[in-house]
Amino acid sequence: MILFASIPSPDISFFSIGPLRIHFYALFILAGIAAAVWLTSRRLTRRGGEPGLVLDIALWTVPLGIVGGRLYHVVTHPGDYFFPGADLWKALYVWEGGLAIFGAVLFGAAGAYIACRRSGLRFLSFADALAPGMLLAQAMGRLGNYYNHELFGAPTTLPWGLQIESTNPAFPAGLPAGTLFQPLFLYEILWNLFGVAVLLLVERQFNLRWGNAIGLYLLWYGIGRTWLEALRLDPTEFQLVGLKINMITAMVIALIGIVLIVVQSRRHPGPENSPYLPGRAWTPPTPGTSDPAPSAPAGPASPDGTGNP
Repeated sequence: MILFASIPSPDISFFSIGPLRIHFYALFILAGIAAAVWLTSRRLTRRGGEPGLVLDIALWTVPLGIVGGRLYHVVTHPGDYFFPGADLWKALYVWEGGLAIFGAVLFGAAGAYIACRRSGLRFLSFADALAPGMLLAQAMGRLGNYYNHELFGAPTTLPWGLQIESTNPAFPAGLPAGTLFQPLFLYEILWNLFGVAVLLLVERQFNLRWGNAIGLYLLWYGIGRTWLEALRLDPTEFQLVGLKINMITAMVIALIGIVLIVVQSRRHPGPENSPYLPGRAWTPPTPGTSDPAPSAPAGPASPDGTGNP
């Protein structure tokens, strides 16, 4: 029994409050960021990090991530923004869609690295705490693509095909109205949510630290994104050896994940006793006080960087 014959695209992509227009795309991006901050904060605090520290890091990570995500999208799709008579300001219209995760991760990682160095936190320890939250945020953000009628693949007759209006600028020329398309936004949502479960289960079994959790994230997302990019219809103006730049980037990300897991597993076979750099630590407040207790000076760092012999 077929429960549905297709997936309809939403009739609206925004709502208005007085003169203010609220786009669903922006709401889902913000909701994903909030979910990632909440989950990362809980995970980092359980590992010995200071409560609230993730919010400080987010002040560096989120703005730079948005700038990087938009910059990567515009650079790889120049024909959409730079042509005779184009409104150049539209290159800044993030709410209309077009935040590339690859650029967001690169610039966001730079912001997180700066914030971690300022707070004495190991960057890879923060990244490990962030890994499942990243996949959760990306899954939530893809709902914004659904409301923007974007991120669809090749035509399909499958019962979960996505309806796209023929007036959509991305609708392929030569296809009849009513053609259904692969709902890539849905595939990525399911892949990312499954990845959250896989990451948490593997982490419980193997206690992933020292960058292994973020390495697994890179591997998981890189593999999934390589497959999804092969199904995408929207063209990119940059190719290498016959492959779209996004597909190559996804493969490189998966490879970096493998290298990170192998190298860090060999460099740090022991447990990670603290997410802080040697000589930097945070101690919970002593009972009856509001200030953290002074931490003991860290001893010399051991070969695995824990400060323990």
